[in-house]
Amino acid sequence: MFVSYKWLQEYVDLTGITAKELADRITKSGIEVESVEVLNKGAKGVVVGHVLECEQHPNADKLRKCLVDLGEDEPVQIICGAPNVAKGQKVAVAKVGAVLPGNLKIKRAKLRGEESNGMICSLQELGIESKLVPKEYADGIFVFPSDAPVGADALELLNLDDEVLELGLTPNRADCLSMIGVAYEVAAILGRDVKLPAIELQENDENVHDYISVRVDAPEDNPLYAGRVVKNVKIGPSPLWMQTRLMAAGIRPHNNVVDITNYILLEYGQPLHAFDYDRLGSKEIVVRRAKAGETIVTLDDTERTLTEDHLVITNGQEPVALAGVMGGANSEVRNDTTTVFIESAYFTSAVIRKASKDHGLRSEASTRFEKGIDPARTKEALDRAASLMAKYAGGEVVGGIVEANTLQEREVTITITLDRINRVLGTAITKDEVATILTNLQFAFTEDNGTFTITVPSRRRDITIEEDIIEEVARLYGYDRLPATLPVAEAKPGKLTPYQAKRRQVRRYLEDVGLFQAITYSLTSEEKATMFALETAEPIRLALPMSEERSVLRQSLLPHLLEVASYNRARQVENVAVYETGAVYLANGENELPSEKERLAGVLTGVWHAHLWQGEKKAVDFYVVKGVLDGLFELLGLTNRIEYKQAKREHMHPGRTAHILLDGKTIGFVGQLHPVVQKEYDLKETYVFELALTDLLNAEVEDIRYSPIPRFPSITRDIALVVDENVVAGELQKAIIEAGGELLKEVSIFDVYKGDRLPDGKKSIAFSLRYYDPERTLTDEEVTAVHEKVIQAVEQQFGATLRG
Repeated sequence: MFVSYKWLQEYVDLTGITAKELADRITKSGIEVESVEVLNKGAKGVVVGHVLECEQHPNADKLRKCLVDLGEDEPVQIICGAPNVAKGQKVAVAKVGAVLPGNLKIKRAKLRGEESNGMICSLQELGIESKLVPKEYADGIFVFPSDAPVGADALELLNLDDEVLELGLTPNRADCLSMIGVAYEVAAILGRDVKLPAIELQENDENVHDYISVRVDAPEDNPLYAGRVVKNVKIGPSPLWMQTRLMAAGIRPHNNVVDITNYILLEYGQPLHAFDYDRLGSKEIVVRRAKAGETIVTLDDTERTLTEDHLVITNGQEPVALAGVMGGANSEVRNDTTTVFIESAYFTSAVIRKASKDHGLRSEASTRFEKGIDPARTKEALDRAASLMAKYAGGEVVGGIVEANTLQEREVTITITLDRINRVLGTAITKDEVATILTNLQFAFTEDNGTFTITVPSRRRDITIEEDIIEEVARLYGYDRLPATLPVAEAKPGKLTPYQAKRRQVRRYLEDVGLFQAITYSLTSEEKATMFALETAEPIRLALPMSEERSVLRQSLLPHLLEVASYNRARQVENVAVYETGAVYLANGENELPSEKERLAGVLTGVWHAHLWQGEKKAVDFYVVKGVLDGLFELLGLTNRIEYKQAKREHMHPGRTAHILLDGKTIGFVGQLHPVVQKEYDLKETYVFELALTDLLNAEVEDIRYSPIPRFPSITRDIALVVDENVVAGELQKAIIEAGGELLKEVSIFDVYKGDRLPDGKKSIAFSLRYYDPERTLTDEEVTAVHEKVIQAVEQQFGATLRG
């Protein structure tokens, strides 16, 4: 909201306070003033001149030689290139020695051999934005009304000695979307009175009902619709003071009738619309919901297709306006208009917001209707507009108002105690101070022994509960005067939850072993949404995606991590080791929120480590990645509960992939990418893993128990078992551990052999078994007995034989 400082003075006495000081006071009271703009951009020495003579420049087709009276002893000659300059005009003249915006200094000059003593100015040259300049002066100089005094300060007449405050209003403060609303706010801050505009309305003896009738078929959308008829109007420019106020508020002047409706919108916050009565096509106004497929051509000459969600003003047959948003081109006020029907209505916010959004029309009117207007001023604003049209358009106001009114406004009354106010604010405000604040706000109230019963005016639709009154008292009392106190409570140090602490451990471990953390988008493409997913569900699509590449919520972290690896490799970073912890999203059916599950994923490719001095270089392979994960499981105390099982997964290498099981439940996988996928991402041999991090970190872990170093010697036995090629070493190891009982403490694989010395379809796996008892020395006989049980177990379960 742009607020003219000079205009505001018509409603509130601002004596002794500058625009900047006022801005500070308003900001401290809860409404941010984003800027204070001085309209004069450094111009000085510009006066009103009277063009006495205007003739063609003898040496230039596009220049005019003008003799201009500046109110001084002698008129001066000025060369002007504006196409609309003419004899008899009153114009803005920058005299010799004047300064224009941009520090342009005006000097005597010769233009094509003719002397020029000054410059006749356009509004743009005086610092007014082109979009605000009236269309008839957009490409030329500005012409003052004929009664403008010659030699007067042109900058003052154009209101360029004004300052404009830009208010950054929050949605609840719609009352300040008008000059009168801002006046009430400023008066409350300064403790001064509000002077409302005087309405001098004279009606003729005719009856408006003889001209037009009103019917509202959608009272829930339009509980109040009022109108007046003004006849015998003469379309022309509005008075200069009105034009300059509109321009200061960011609105371009058009003509006297349209400018008056815009002026009332700014003054009262009540949107109005002026129809050409003779172009309405009937003597009735019907407000209704639009029919599906119905069309209207709006004032911007755009044909718009309507739906049943839109409210329209009709002549009983066809729409003549999109209610609360924009008028129709078929009934707009034109230069030949003589009779005007003025509409002033109260439309509900939801229906206007819907139409504004659907058609992409965000107007000053729709903004105010969306946020809510004061219905108590609907007819008052209508009377004010009619009186101004009578005064400045030469109109004659037809007697009476035509209206349809089903509005039932409920008076808002709030009761609150002084003790409650002070208890919430932590203050010791007296009841007299509260009474003064409420009086300054112009809230009617009664007070009985510290209890205030307050009647909220209809303009303050944001005040509905006790806390709103407390806020009003606080901001006008002064936020800077509220005492600063520390809360009285037992202080407790903050800390991470066990889950958060474990997650941090996981990240630190992965970074310590050489992986870098990556953070990628949660949005992906439809094609990649379910790639590598541990669990799959119907993809969750965005209603309005930025692009197809970011249109679906991911179900796996790996696709984007592979893009990270590919991106780095394309920039000659061959060795990549990255990980990510993040959420994936799984749909739970219609009308149900999706499940958000945390995953841990990693991608490794290239060389894992290189010791060139020793001539060592280790490339990433399955066992490197498995070793990283084994270290992680050991850190989390889960080593003995983890299993790896060979698996086949889509997009993964069929012989180098394993599922990872925790307590028998699959929580992830590890393996090499399928060569086809590697080629798609332009990667060399690449290994990946993805784990259900939530399951991993929520697994209950027993407390660490320490045992003493054995005092008695251990006995180690090695065995090489010949088994079928399809026997998994891990299953064989598990069987050995179970058969070995308490005396078998460690089992490790140290060799796998396939070759000519073994029958076809066979392989040899060598294990090292370590036996000991922490309480005594074992005998060979005891160890041999247990060892025989182990051999028998693997023979029975896997058909294993000892390799000779």
